[in-house]
Amino acid sequence: MVTVKGVMQGFRSLYHQGFARIAACTLPVVLADSQASLHAILSVARNCSAQGVAAVVFPELALTGYTLDDLRFQDVVLEAAEVALKKLVEATTDLMTVVVVGVPLRRGDLLYNCAAVVHRGRLLGVVPKSYLPRYREFYEPRHFTSGLGSTGVIRLWGTDVPFGADLLFEAEDIAGLTLGVEICEDLWVASPPSGALAMAGASVILNPSASPVTIGRAEDRTLLCNAQSMRTLTAYAYAAAGEGESTTDLAWDGQISIHEAGKVLARSDRFPRGERVIVADVDLELLRQERMRTGQFGMGGERFRRLGFVLAPPLTDLGLKRDVARFPFVPSESEHLKRDCYEAWTIQVSALRQRLVASRAQRMVIGVSGGLDSTLALLVAARAADELGWPRTHVLAYTMPGFATGTESRGLAHELMDALGVESNELDIRPAAETMLQGIGHPYSRGEAVHDITFENVQAGLRTDFLFRLANLRNGIVIGTGDLSELALGWCTYGVGDQMSHYNVNAGMPKTLIQHVIRWFARQEDVEGRIASVLESIVSAEISPELVPDSGQGVQSTEQIIGPYALQDFTLYYVLRHGFRPSRIAYLAERAWSDPKCGVWPQNYPQDRRTAYDLSDIRHWMEIFLSRFFGTSQFKRSAMPNGPKLVAGGSLSPRGDWRAPSDGNARAWLEELRKNVPE
Repeated sequence: MVTVKGVMQGFRSLYHQGFARIAACTLPVVLADSQASLHAILSVARNCSAQGVAAVVFPELALTGYTLDDLRFQDVVLEAAEVALKKLVEATTDLMTVVVVGVPLRRGDLLYNCAAVVHRGRLLGVVPKSYLPRYREFYEPRHFTSGLGSTGVIRLWGTDVPFGADLLFEAEDIAGLTLGVEICEDLWVASPPSGALAMAGASVILNPSASPVTIGRAEDRTLLCNAQSMRTLTAYAYAAAGEGESTTDLAWDGQISIHEAGKVLARSDRFPRGERVIVADVDLELLRQERMRTGQFGMGGERFRRLGFVLAPPLTDLGLKRDVARFPFVPSESEHLKRDCYEAWTIQVSALRQRLVASRAQRMVIGVSGGLDSTLALLVAARAADELGWPRTHVLAYTMPGFATGTESRGLAHELMDALGVESNELDIRPAAETMLQGIGHPYSRGEAVHDITFENVQAGLRTDFLFRLANLRNGIVIGTGDLSELALGWCTYGVGDQMSHYNVNAGMPKTLIQHVIRWFARQEDVEGRIASVLESIVSAEISPELVPDSGQGVQSTEQIIGPYALQDFTLYYVLRHGFRPSRIAYLAERAWSDPKCGVWPQNYPQDRRTAYDLSDIRHWMEIFLSRFFGTSQFKRSAMPNGPKLVAGGSLSPRGDWRAPSDGNARAWLEELRKNVPE
């Protein structure tokens, strides 16, 4: 994060928010004509600087061309390359972008395949290629010397320049921006240099590559870059050679790509005519947080030399060149979403099946409201019964109307229970609730229209109490229905209430994913049309606890009280998965939610719910989230029942992903939000 003067200054600057703009370029090369290549490289570098790019990587030996074979030994070629490199250095004086370009360089009597790292009129350092391929079409050892283990300096134009495979390039004014360089084949070996570079602190790896193409090689290349960025927790920029390289025996597809922690951020087309430049904003704070959690990085750095530079990026709004998903728990791509729904569902079913076997239970007891959570839990229970060879009637389903239960939700509950063939029951809790309210002297028992938290919790508690006693009576276990989002916000009644169960299959399921799992289930070929119709009605209904009677104010709406689940799940993901500060989450939320016409919505997401939120909305609801999550709700999570973790974003189990003091407070998070997010 960049330190800036003034309150709120730079809020919408990507560099202030912990991102760095990275580019990769492939461009037509003119073999053995370094001047022509220089002009093309400089043109791209200037455009990158104008866009606020921190670093750009060009292909291997881009100043001369890769396919020179024995022409690499010619003094004419090598001297022209050094002259072009010097001109490149001089021409970058006013450019903010770090330029990484491939060039052959002599060091003493040896020739090296190098990457020159240039910034603001300085040659920061030269990194030689460590591993020289000598198989199939390659024979680089004929020309070059391996730079493996090299260190020291190289003398160029009367000046000693740092040289070696032990160089890291560290921005002094951008926290977390440290560049490492490896060249082409270095990535393809068993232990790439980028592994050690990352361990020592490199967050961005730049790879100038030649990379000739054969059938299937492009896919291998992508898989390799993705895997290396994942295991090293880096951003990885790869630039392959293309147009202009000799096709005597090889072809070149010129594909460039940028990866981050196992994901492709940007990728060009293949076999381009003319230059191609891709730009992506890599998340340095995400990488830092992930590394801190693993505890494996930051060691072995004493073997590396750190060369500092000052980037001095603009602190204006340059936009953000990366997709920010509105629903980080829900994939936007349809096949990915189907896969996640299947896996979440299968995990729930298999986990419940194991618990039933281990507990020697003979039945399952579940409360069914006609809402999303209990619907999914009932579907899981019914499938678990099938897989155990139980009759569906061993699933004891109860709808338990209270003072505000609507006819629609009550009807949907009965329709669903009947359609699934479970034992369908209705247990009216109102007589017991009235007795309890009278026993504790609640104003409602005297005819006063007081619908406070006690009034609500009497109903929620009685429902759970009945379910537990029914489980005792019929040798069963109570299946919980509360979800991950409700646990985060403390939107559940503690103890004898919906917070408690014998096993909670939804404990790891965020609210924003539940509707998609239900829709996915409804569209399975073996699901009866009657069941599918009921499920579609349920996912389209308003989310309500139905605990307060409608006295003219309308149906009690959960989201009007605790906020839109879309926004609260967005905040939950980045708090739980990455530990981001509130102002940064607000920045990301504004990028994701400010315009409903931009970005991709998940498949089958209703058109009438494709809304937008401005920064003031985001700030308001985040205050609610922070107050509840950090301030008042941890004690409920500290005593939550068992249930399976489902999403990579994490769980809130005190035995797993989230351990926090029950007597904490939200002051630090609220202050950070109010100080750094404009109203």
